[in-house]
Amino acid sequence: MPSANEPRNTQKPGGWGTIASSDVSRRTFNPIRDVLSRPVQPLATPKSTKDPISDPTVFGNFKTHPVVVEAVEEAVRSFSFNGYPPSVGVPQAREAVANKYTHPLAPLTANDVVMASGCSGAVEMAISVLCNEGQNILLPRPGFCLYNTVAGSRNVEARLYNLLAEKNWEVDIEHMESLIDENTAAILINNPSNPCGSNFTKAHLKAILSVCERRRIPLISDEIYADMVFSGQVFTPTATLTSTVPVLTLGGLAKQWLVPGWRIGWILINDRNNAFAQVRQGLFALSTLINGPCAPIQAAIPKIFAEIPDSYLPALNMQLESHARILENELGKAWGLDVITPQGAMYVMVKLNLNMFADISDDADFCHKLKWEENVEILPGECFAYPGTVRLVITPPQDKLRIAASRIAAFCERHRK
Repeated sequence: MPSANEPRNTQKPGGWGTIASSDVSRRTFNPIRDVLSRPVQPLATPKSTKDPISDPTVFGNFKTHPVVVEAVEEAVRSFSFNGYPPSVGVPQAREAVANKYTHPLAPLTANDVVMASGCSGAVEMAISVLCNEGQNILLPRPGFCLYNTVAGSRNVEARLYNLLAEKNWEVDIEHMESLIDENTAAILINNPSNPCGSNFTKAHLKAILSVCERRRIPLISDEIYADMVFSGQVFTPTATLTSTVPVLTLGGLAKQWLVPGWRIGWILINDRNNAFAQVRQGLFALSTLINGPCAPIQAAIPKIFAEIPDSYLPALNMQLESHARILENELGKAWGLDVITPQGAMYVMVKLNLNMFADISDDADFCHKLKWEENVEILPGECFAYPGTVRLVITPPQDKLRIAASRIAAFCERHRK
């Protein structure tokens, strides 16, 4: 990378030469996109079973509720939302989000809501508002790779704290706290988790908040999978467990309402003691970079929240759980694989016992050979900073999941030591 005193562009007489990209762009790297764009050998079979990106809409078996579609249609046909919205969000949307997520232990008003371009946009805004260049942020390992992508792009050091597979992916609290120093700007958690499919208990969330309290570190809580948990599990919003720690809670429409392409997310500013006074103004300022997300979709939110029946989410969770159990049961029989029981979200993590395979060097090699030999596409743990594992998305139709599981089992048997 050229230094500040070196010319960015290499010019040649009579021509433009090479115009260099910015430092920010060259620091921006998304490992999932990199894996998916790698050249591979021609596929061995004509049909594939794909699940690399967590998009529940791909196969058409997970459809949003008709009320969601009606709400957007009404907003568009009203001709009232064709102009620029307020950069922080359409007032009706902010009010509806605040009303849905307010809690006696974590009260919210519309002024505590900042709308974003998807939850990914909320991640970008939250990290950007709390972290300066040269500071560090604590991120989960394994964890959603966009966190690292955003931090790296902004020249913020990502320090990865361990999640413990043997404890249902709970945070290694001692390890987390050991990473904190005077330059730590924030801690980020993701619950329920992508890629782990885990759901923290109330007691464990309190342990994380205790670290934040002791060290005076604000918390970013990515809750895009809020309430998407399986039988016997209870989701707890992190901010309801503290009256002191300032928390930025991230969410959006993408997962629970099955519309990731609509790109609507939000940030909830949980700040009982006005510690986030400057951060609040910072978020308002950052929102002006895109002048707010899509206005008609924002305008649909009040109807979506008010009119979708209470039966919708339990039915969705039941369907997701049935898919997860198929993969857990089928892959649990395969040679060299240890399936970690999911508790929610849309994923199953599988540990590879690499010493049980004759010619598989690592998780990336496993996924590459699996795609070539069996036409099943899954993601290696390296995408989530957790080598030796693979992640599967549970949203394909059940028949496709069974086919994928049988192919993976056949692949493992063929490569066993």
